[in-house]
Amino acid sequence: MRFLLRIFIVLLVLVVMGLGALRLAAHLRETDDASSSPGIGGFVQTEYGRIYAITMGPETGDPVLLIHGSVGWSGTWVHTLERLAEAGYRATAIDVPPMGYSDRPEGADYGRAASAARILAVMDALGVSPHIVAHSFGAGAAVEAVMQQPDMAQSLTIIAGALPLDPDGSASLPAPLRPAWLREVVVSASVTNPLVARPLLQAFLHRDAAATDEVLATLSQPATQDGATEALAHWLPTLLIPPVGLPSVSSQAYREFSLPVALIWGAEDTTTPLSQGQNLAELIPEARLTVLPDVGHIPMIEDAEAFDAALLAVLGALVEAR
Repeated sequence: MRFLLRIFIVLLVLVVMGLGALRLAAHLRETDDASSSPGIGGFVQTEYGRIYAITMGPETGDPVLLIHGSVGWSGTWVHTLERLAEAGYRATAIDVPPMGYSDRPEGADYGRAASAARILAVMDALGVSPHIVAHSFGAGAAVEAVMQQPDMAQSLTIIAGALPLDPDGSASLPAPLRPAWLREVVVSASVTNPLVARPLLQAFLHRDAAATDEVLATLSQPATQDGATEALAHWLPTLLIPPVGLPSVSSQAYREFSLPVALIWGAEDTTTPLSQGQNLAELIPEARLTVLPDVGHIPMIEDAEAFDAALLAVLGALVEAR
């Protein structure tokens, strides 16, 4: 019995040391500041701080605003930005904090309402009323923004939206994740750990081969920003606990949605299954659902050409219907 206890203690110590080493490795990697942001984009000054953005296309083109999903950033939209620009749109992708290169003030609120306010502030700073395109977790903030101020946008396209509806408010953070330092350990062992980047991404894909070295390099680029792990750990509860009391979680609010809405979904999505997209299409008046075959939760990575073609078709119909 004593032998087994000793083995358990040794294993526990090794696990703790291993997790501590991962957190230290994350700290040592995260040494960059905003000056290291890619030159392809720039900062938009808003009342909530600087928001990093990449813009392409003619200044006279119809404006499109792209919102990434969890742990994404504006750089993951470059292929789509290029296709939109070629089609004559003025397309902008932004980094919604704490992702990417946007400012992350200490103790900042990363909840859905606060993220929606940042999106509206960017639109105001740019002086545009865009067609909004939002993916996964980012769809929640985008929907909240346009539900609060529908006159600020021309249309909304939701891509595999992570939009739990009518939560009862009973969800709570699992006990092991309540201490901030433990969340930092979890993030450093997963989201910001380059050793598990490929299998972590593949968990959201139907086509595992889409997790190429180039894609992984793009996704991980902002992970060297100072404080990235700490900021993502601070954000993590907003991912795990659905918000309550907001229009964007109310089924009735979707039934009363007055803005033109389109939906794009991967047929093989296991993160936000197609049934969720079909439910939204039934709730939202005149919503158009486009289903992409043989792709999962991140169609812009799994089949960029098919996704871009579908998005251009959707936007064309929305522009024509204005």
